[in-house]
Amino acid sequence: MAVNEVRSLLERHGHIVQEVDGGNDHGEDLYVTFVQDGQRTVDSIAVQVKGGESTRTRRGHRVRVGDHGANWRDGSLPVFCVVHDPERGGLFWANATRQLRRAEALRKTLKSVVVSQKSVLDDATLGNFVQSVRSCLVRERQGVGRWADMADVEFAANDIVKPFENEYGEPMIFWQQRGEPFAVLLHHDLDWDPVRVDERMLRFVPIPMIGHVILNNAEAHWLAGCFASTEWWRRPVEHSDLV
Repeated sequence: MAVNEVRSLLERHGHIVQEVDGGNDHGEDLYVTFVQDGQRTVDSIAVQVKGGESTRTRRGHRVRVGDHGANWRDGSLPVFCVVHDPERGGLFWANATRQLRRAEALRKTLKSVVVSQKSVLDDATLGNFVQSVRSCLVRERQGVGRWADMADVEFAANDIVKPFENEYGEPMIFWQQRGEPFAVLLHHDLDWDPVRVDERMLRFVPIPMIGHVILNNAEAHWLAGCFASTEWWRRPVEHSDLV
């Protein structure tokens, strides 16, 4: 019943749904490809569907991760959990991949995906859900989706996002929003907590640093290049730019 409810909702809005045969269910019940203006898009996700009563909590639901954690976190398709609980209002969703990546950033093991009662999935909310998911998939193709999930931040479509990886394989993200006088640094060594930075904070002697964050030479020069190449995006936004 739960799978049928999810399938019915998605197909009613023209999206393509492929159900996984029960004998081959390894943590995903559906594969969904989104459709826009009657045309198939390049955006697809996997969905784990659960009936609601056994997953209920006081504020929503929890879906046990079990032995699916690595696949849901690192698989080729992001995985979303959808709970069907008609007594509480119908369908509710959560981004399992994002929660698992965030737990990894915090060096924690996630046992259950939290599904909020506020995350309703119905005819009225499906459009916003699809738009949000497709934006996340764009960032995945750009190679920065994982870091957004680990930092638990949302990149807007017009944000400038520049990834960097140092010689030790440690990733960093430079994030510049339109019209903001500062940028945001997301850093592996800072547990992905967003840090506001501006060019005046960057120095190379006696050791490379930005604020209180110690850098190596390559990281400092990369940041200098990021600031130089995004200066125009930090300029105050004129009203005419918003029209």
